[in-house]
Amino acid sequence: MSEVLWHDIECGSYHLDLPLWRQLAARQGTPARPGSERRRGLPPRCTVLDVGAGAGRVALDLAALGHEVVALDRSPPLLAALRRRADDRGLAVETEAADARDFALARRFALVVVPMQTIQLLGGSAGRARFLACAREHLAEGGLLAIALADALEAFDSEHDHPPAPDLREIDGVVYASRPIAIRDLGARAAIERIREVVQRDGARAASRDVVELDRVSADELEAEAAANGLRAQAPARIAPSDAYVGSTVVMLRA
Repeated sequence: MSEVLWHDIECGSYHLDLPLWRQLAARQGTPARPGSERRRGLPPRCTVLDVGAGAGRVALDLAALGHEVVALDRSPPLLAALRRRADDRGLAVETEAADARDFALARRFALVVVPMQTIQLLGGSAGRARFLACAREHLAEGGLLAIALADALEAFDSEHDHPPAPDLREIDGVVYASRPIAIRDLGARAAIERIREVVQRDGARAASRDVVELDRVSADELEAEAAANGLRAQAPARIAPSDAYVGSTVVMLRA
């Protein structure tokens, strides 16, 4: 439960990338059959693989638009939460528990999306190469692979000299807060440090430290790695930053 809770608190409210994934799915979708999707005002149906799907932030959004979505994540608790949420909303989302660096599915996809810097959690260039090879094998003819990269992994600067406000949630009178406190330079990686705090109804507090390490990789570097795996770069897209989240460059690749 705690993994799902903290995932929701720290990632669930992010929405700035959703318009881009919707646009790409509509563009990659097959033409609507007369009297079906078009009549209902839905976009053409697209087969989508959501890599690092978590509890379904992107997968459920795309499924609600009529797309055929497979959600891949290595966390069974997060995927179980996704399935419950899909059932509650009457949505059909298939889930696959697997590492992004080593998966084999019995189907191909018109669109593979890798949101929220998941690509930077794969352990450097070797891990990315394994993922890119897997992704290429799962792209349908004319398919698109779209990968989000964090634009900045630097310490808080002169324009942002204070960490963002904490992410908060209250459940049954208990307050949960996740507060970013620092970005540490580890050379080839950056460590994002947070304090997770729980305040009970009687005021009792408990805190723990959480650290996520992200690989440093530029769009140019990722495009070069993709070319070595038979993927061709197209013009990238941009996702704007917000007060709580850095912006992203979305690398676009085709087989």
